[in-house]
Amino acid sequence: MAISRAQLLKELLPGLNALFGLEYARYGEEHKEIYETESSERSFEEETKLSGFSAAPVKNEGSAIRYDNAQEAWTARYNHETIALGFSLTEEAVEDNLYDSLSARYTKALARGMAYTKQVKAANVLNNGFNSGYVGGDGVSLFSTAHPLISGGTNSNTPATAADLNETSLENAVIQIAAWTDERGLLIAAKPRKLIVPPALMFVATRLLET
Repeated sequence: MAISRAQLLKELLPGLNALFGLEYARYGEEHKEIYETESSERSFEEETKLSGFSAAPVKNEGSAIRYDNAQEAWTARYNHETIALGFSLTEEAVEDNLYDSLSARYTKALARGMAYTKQVKAANVLNNGFNSGYVGGDGVSLFSTAHPLISGGTNSNTPATAADLNETSLENAVIQIAAWTDERGLLIAAKPRKLIVPPALMFVATRLLET
């Protein structure tokens, strides 16, 4: 449906001091602080995790060398989505408006809405991280105590018992990350690089990291 004069009645008459409600500061491209971004010309992209070899055993004198197998562990697929939104204006609404350019005004508003959608889509990966309906290539949710490994073990990236963000839980998370292994059980020397928190925890995070 086109935007007509019926939605812009006040703008058809002289005397308005100001129009407001569209020009707000907006968040930057926060997704770039979390994800690596790439371009694609396909309808989907796939990434496959590989499994290497286990730790080498001792070979007794005269005995045969034990051979190991490498393989693909799992594959994650990223299906691209098309996000689209538009607007239209009646000729009369454009011609009879006494103030700024309608097309320029709403083009900026449309750009703001598209940029906001991108950030919401990016945040949904984290916001749905505990939802078993959203699984990764290994078949479990992003945040899980049991990411399966080829070796038969598991990696955990969430505490067994939920905890609020505080000094103890942050320290436990760092310890837990240091215990991560590859698919064959070899420690991978993982280290935390960034703490991502919602606005409700930003001051807690500041106190933990900067004081």
